[in-house]
Amino acid sequence: MEKKFKRTLITTALPYANGPVHIGHLAGVYVPADIYARYMRLKGEDVIMIGGSDEHGVPITIKARAEGVTPQDIVDRYHNIIKESMKGLGISFDIYSRTTSEIHHETASEFFRHLYDKGEFVEKTSMQPYDEVAGEFLADRYVTGTCPHCGNERAYGDQCEACGTSLNATDLINPRSALTDSEVVMRETKHWFLPLDKWEGELSKWILEGHKEWKTNVYGQCKSWIDLGLQPRAVSRDLKWGVPVPVEGAEGKVLYVWFDAPIGYISNTKELLPDSWEKYWKDPETRIINFIGKDNIVFHCIVFPAMMMAYGDGFQLPDNVPANEFLNLEGDKISTSRNWAVWLHEYLVDFPGKQDVLRYVLTANAPETKDNDFTWSDFQARNNNELVAILGNFVNRAIVLTHKYFEGKVPAAGELTEVDTQLYADINAAKVSLSNNLDTFHFREALKDAMEIARIGNRYLQETEPWKVAKTGDMDRVATVMNVALQICGNIAVAFEPFLPFMSEKLRDMLNMGQISWDALGGDAIIETGAAIKPAQLLFEKIEDEAIEAQKQRLERIKKENQVKNFKAEPQLPNVEFDTFMKADLRVGTVLECKKVPKADKLLQFLIDDGMGTRTIVSGIAKYYNPEDLVGKQVCFIANLAPRKLKGIESQGMILSAENADGSLVVMGPTAPVVPGAQVK
Repeated sequence: MEKKFKRTLITTALPYANGPVHIGHLAGVYVPADIYARYMRLKGEDVIMIGGSDEHGVPITIKARAEGVTPQDIVDRYHNIIKESMKGLGISFDIYSRTTSEIHHETASEFFRHLYDKGEFVEKTSMQPYDEVAGEFLADRYVTGTCPHCGNERAYGDQCEACGTSLNATDLINPRSALTDSEVVMRETKHWFLPLDKWEGELSKWILEGHKEWKTNVYGQCKSWIDLGLQPRAVSRDLKWGVPVPVEGAEGKVLYVWFDAPIGYISNTKELLPDSWEKYWKDPETRIINFIGKDNIVFHCIVFPAMMMAYGDGFQLPDNVPANEFLNLEGDKISTSRNWAVWLHEYLVDFPGKQDVLRYVLTANAPETKDNDFTWSDFQARNNNELVAILGNFVNRAIVLTHKYFEGKVPAAGELTEVDTQLYADINAAKVSLSNNLDTFHFREALKDAMEIARIGNRYLQETEPWKVAKTGDMDRVATVMNVALQICGNIAVAFEPFLPFMSEKLRDMLNMGQISWDALGGDAIIETGAAIKPAQLLFEKIEDEAIEAQKQRLERIKKENQVKNFKAEPQLPNVEFDTFMKADLRVGTVLECKKVPKADKLLQFLIDDGMGTRTIVSGIAKYYNPEDLVGKQVCFIANLAPRKLKGIESQGMILSAENADGSLVVMGPTAPVVPGAQVK
């Protein structure tokens, strides 16, 4: 029998404050967490949702150094952007705080010290890279050198971005400090480790035996880690930015960000509820739900629970960790460093008033069991074909017809027909499925259940055709139909509140609905008979091609910028003797004619004035040029290349082109006009 809880604590992964929030974060964590929190509130449950920014760690120090500002400047900037954009999307945190707060530093320090005093850590010394000029130990990212795998001379100590190989700083050839460009030396340093192996048995029993109901991606990743055997994990590192290690002799050391950050859930709860926070963390009657992305599964299912097991004092472990997979963008992995993302704060500016459209699309495409893809074409289609054509269309028709036939007042329903009673049965069936899917964190399916209520409404109006019945004079039947239609509108307002809160609020205002509860869903008297309703307003509007094309072009620009930024020239070919080079006769010619070669997508056929007459040259640049644009241009070509046939055409030379970072070809030619046949020297 499923255990009943008195209250629910929802935590959301802390977004890292070295950049804004993007749609991958939203689909993976924050939209599903908000759906669940709003659902629980509608049910009248005692629930709080805790969030905040993760503001420590090496990437923030790197960004600060690159911009010539302090780490605090960086986290202040992005914390504010994240907090305001989350609010703009309607993510209903009870608190959104940060790990640079005083209460967090106190809480994290106390947590470490408690474990330290209990003897829960293992002390280890190791050799770590050190910069003698800067006088500090170096994080792997601050060490550069030659990759031992591909020879890239600008590899980082954690990864070679040329070949993608994961590295340690000690793997690099000729390692140097990224801070001062001085030679890196190895020095001994001491750190504290949490012995995860000590808690392996308890973790295995708790997860593998006690939580087989968890999502398969979560359960499977946990099982894989446990089966491989857990190892001690460092909880401190040599760094100036972070929560100082509260132990004598630990100067210059801070808590490792993975240890520090999850304690933020506790410190943020303390900040929200200073007098009652413990009942949400230590009372067995509290259900804790961690909403995270798949890259945080290990930390929330193994590491943080091990920390709480070691701490003791009644800390409760999460009841569920419904982690999602990754959301891609237009078929490519979302990347902050490559700017390949849809940023929330920019979306709210580009699409004002369309918060619910993004919430809807991200939920409909939620990567719940596998990675999924966001495309702007799908975004437009779902808005126009579902939100506008199904949901918005039904509500608009129901309210417009009520004003047309009953002066905007809810008419009394007469005797219900079989069609009417079947409709309420269908809505209640949708409610059962909707509730079950929300209870089990299947939000994508739950959204389909909610949309089914709107579909039911559209089918009902099409079947009953009140506009035709009105022409017969049977206004009692029209009144019944319109009463039922308005009750469906009220049901839609309730069913969609967790998913589309802005739409729900607007609809409730039009219907003059008061406070709503989940219990009301499925009812036939949500809207009071005789109540005046406001004139219809469009809940959603079509998104035109121009708005979508602008977003696609933005991504195309970003893709090209990345290609240029990441372009690496091919290695130089072996040297050739000067006399060998001089055998190639390079000349300039003027294009007299240019046309596509039939049945050859890549080939263009040129007629060139070479100063000695004309010649035909076939070139594989059709993908990058319109033939008519090249007529009259001057191009460089190899004149004495042996002729060869391409698609049955004898090509008498080769036009010279350069390959760009994106693979496109650019025809080479003189910067000023020259006589045809001039030699290139």
